[in-house]
Amino acid sequence: MSPILTGLEPFIVAAKRACYAGGGGIAQSCRVGSHDLVHEDGDWSYRDSYFGGTDFLGQEVVWLESEPVWAMNYYGAVLRAHLIDSARAGATIKAALCALYREGRFLGGFEWKGRHGRYVDSSGGDHTRFQGRESIFVDADEAYRLDYFGGLIRR
Repeated sequence: MSPILTGLEPFIVAAKRACYAGGGGIAQSCRVGSHDLVHEDGDWSYRDSYFGGTDFLGQEVVWLESEPVWAMNYYGAVLRAHLIDSARAGATIKAALCALYREGRFLGGFEWKGRHGRYVDSSGGDHTRFQGRESIFVDADEAYRLDYFGGLIRR
């Protein structure tokens, strides 16, 4: 098995845990107006670069020995501001993702309930090619949604 397929998924989980979910890795913006988070481990490096706040768009990229090997794009938005604001949505997402990453994964069905709502993630595929959606429900209403997709980058 290639080094990309052997080490990629554990590195992605570690990077996601350390950056957005863990509140670390804040880096200088690589594009005007972007918020950037980075993580490095040996030959692996990761950057999450996004724009916005309540409604936002971003991209995560993983490099192995300075070669881009994986990426994920996403767009998220608060759908019902009267039910949840960006601070409560962010707190819910971070807590749910920390629980997911403790399982050593970032894809697959996952549900988590917190004080601001019920987090639901569903996806298809594996880390080599995937698409998915995360949502926060307040009672029965979807108050937040993020769509994502990505996979391996090959020459």
